[in-house]
Amino acid sequence: MAEVSRHQLNLLRTLVSGPVFARGDDALAAEVAAYNVLVTHDPDLVVGAESEADVAAAVRFATEHSLPLTVFATGHGSYVDVTEGLMLTTSRLAGEVAVDVEGRTATVAAGHRVSDIVAAAAAHGLAPVVGSSTSVGAIGYILGGGVGPLARTFGMSSDWVRSFRVVTAEGELVHADATHSPDLFWALRGGKGGLGVVTAMELELVPLETLYGGSIFFDPEHVGTVFTAWLEWTKTVPEALTSSAAIVRFPPLEFIPEPLRGKTALHLRVAYVGESSEGRRLLAPLRRVAPALIDAVGDMAASDIGSIHNDPADPIPLWDGNVQRLLTHADAGFAEAILETVGPDVDVPVVAAEVRHLGGATRRDVPEGSAVGGRSADYSLLLAGLPDPSLFASALPQAMEGITGRLAPWLSETTLINFQAKPGEAAVSSWPADIRARLAEVGEAYDPRGIFSGHVAADGSGKM
Repeated sequence: MAEVSRHQLNLLRTLVSGPVFARGDDALAAEVAAYNVLVTHDPDLVVGAESEADVAAAVRFATEHSLPLTVFATGHGSYVDVTEGLMLTTSRLAGEVAVDVEGRTATVAAGHRVSDIVAAAAAHGLAPVVGSSTSVGAIGYILGGGVGPLARTFGMSSDWVRSFRVVTAEGELVHADATHSPDLFWALRGGKGGLGVVTAMELELVPLETLYGGSIFFDPEHVGTVFTAWLEWTKTVPEALTSSAAIVRFPPLEFIPEPLRGKTALHLRVAYVGESSEGRRLLAPLRRVAPALIDAVGDMAASDIGSIHNDPADPIPLWDGNVQRLLTHADAGFAEAILETVGPDVDVPVVAAEVRHLGGATRRDVPEGSAVGGRSADYSLLLAGLPDPSLFASALPQAMEGITGRLAPWLSETTLINFQAKPGEAAVSSWPADIRARLAEVGEAYDPRGIFSGHVAADGSGKM
C-alpha cells in the first residue's frame, strides 16, 4: 500500500468540503466509533463526506493512491478493526427523508437510519419494510437483503428498492435500477458490499398505519412448553403473520422490567398485518398454552415496529463468534435439542437463542432477480453470546461448539450475510455458487482494482 504524504493529505483536504482526519488526529476516534465497543478503527485517513461530490473525490483519491476503502455509516457492522486505508463516513449525508406520497416511495440518503424512514413514512400512513432494529443504517441493512418483522408478508427488505445512486471505483456517479446498470442493481439488492459507495436509494413503501403485534414473555417453567407449541403453530399460520421465539437470559439489573429481572424467559415476537380480531384468533392457541409474565401484543402503530424485538440501541461489546444459520427443517426433535442446550435449566453463556419463522414472501424473488441468498429456508437460528469480554477467548467458543454439535441435524450450511461478523469470510455460506459467481463478475466490472472492502470472489473468499 502506498503511503500518503503530507502534500497528498493537504491536497485531499482541498478536494472535499467535509472534514478529513489523519491517524493521530484527536477527533478521528469519535468519527469512527463503532456500535461494538470492542472495535477500534484507526485507518490512515478518514473522510467525513458531506456530499456526493465528497464521496466521488474520496473514492478517486483512494483509487489513485491504492488505498483500501471502507465505508462507515452507523458502525453497526463493525466487528474487525480497520487499521489501514481510507475510511469514508456517510453520517453527514442525511437531511430529511423525501417521501413521494402518490408514488409511495422514499428517497433515502447514506446517512439515514431505518428509524428516519419509519418516521417520515408514518406521517403519510405509509411504512417501509424494515428489520427488527430501527437504529441501524438503512442502506447497509438493505444491501444485505434484510429480514424483519414483516418478512413473511412483504418479503426481503431489498425487494422494495427501486433504484440506487452509486459512486463507483472510478469516482463516477451511476444510477442503477432495473433498466439502467441492471447488473449492478441486481448485485446491490442482497450482495452487501464491495461494489461502490451507495449514496442514496429510492425505496417503495407499503400502505400500513397499524398492525397487530408486540411481545409476550413466558416464565422459565413454561419456556419448553411454549417454544414447542410455537414451533408447531408456525406450520399453519398465514403469510400475514411473522413471528420469532427467543430464549433470553435477562440480567438482574434495574432497567430490566421486574417480572423478567434475572430470569431466563421465552420472548415471543409477533407481527400480524390484518384485522386485530383475526390476529387475536390466530394467537389464541399460544396464549392458552401457559400464562404470560407480560403480554404486550395488541393494536400498535406501524411506526413502533422497532419495539417488537426491542433490540439494544446503545453501543455494547459484541463477540464476533455469534452463530447465525438457516435451518433445513424444524421439528419436535429440534425443540428438544434447543431446550437441552440453551434452555432455562442449562448453565450456558448464551444471552439469546432466537428462532425466526421465515418462508412466505421471503421465498419469492423479485421479477428481475436479485442477489439475496437464503430464500429457501423457513427458519433461522441466532445464538448470541453473553456480552462479557472475559468469555470471548475460550468459554463462548467451547459452548457454541457444543451447542452447534447437538443441533447439527437441523443446521443448514447457509447463512444470512447481514448477521455475519466477517462478511468476506462468510461469503461462501451466504450465497449459492451461481450468485457468488455473478457477484464476482459484477465486482470485477465495477471495481477491477479491488479498492472497496467486502468483495466476493466466485470461490467464496472475500476481504473486509
